Amino acid sequence: MKKIDFKKELQDLYKVSASKIEVVTAPQLNYLMIDGCGDPNSSQLFQNAVEALFSLSYTIKFMLKKGIQQIDYGVMPLEGLWFSDNINNFSMENKAAWKWTLMIMQPKFVTASIVSMAVEQASKKKDMPMLNDISFGTMDEGLCAQVLHSGPYNNEPATIARLHAFIKDNDYSFNGNHREIYLNDMRRTAPEKLRTIIRQPIIKL
Repeated sequence: MKKIDFKKELQDLYKVSASKIEVVTAPQLNYLMIDGCGDPNSSQLFQNAVEALFSLSYTIKFMLKKGIQQIDYGVMPLEGLWFSDNINNFSMENKAAWKWTLMIMQPKFVTASIVSMAVEQASKKKDMPMLNDISFGTMDEGLCAQVLHSGPYNNEPATIARLHAFIKDNDYSFNGNHREIYLNDMRRTAPEKLRTIIRQPIIKL
């Protein structure tokens, strides 16, 4: 059976330094995606979305492992795009105004038909209404600046400010939504042990 380590194959995107801000080019990749809004700390919608994405991702993984493909791989981390209709409302003090797109990267050999079959299979095991809210598509971030944040999410502003200063100081400007990649399971990890990649698409001025 073929075993694939996508974190290793895409190490420029998933093995990130905390001490050094890096500029990378993110290729076009497949994702399961789901949209929502509200404070992630208190929103049941957010928790339901996380559960649905992981459930579907693991269903796809085991379908491919047990099927004729005979391919095994590790499910990729949860990722999130964060934004607001009014950028002035996007602050740590006003999380209720946040909008988000949660996603999990899928291998190139995962197709829309495989996703559709997996949704049907996963829905038979457990009632998860948000399974039907998941979309499958591609995303191409292109040029990005990124850095690793270690510790609680509430301490991210200092890391984000450092990243933004680097972007400004090196004559780049923002070219997309703020992205976070959660290398730990936020539901089972102590805050001080959390590791989060902070990534910002950029363009050269």
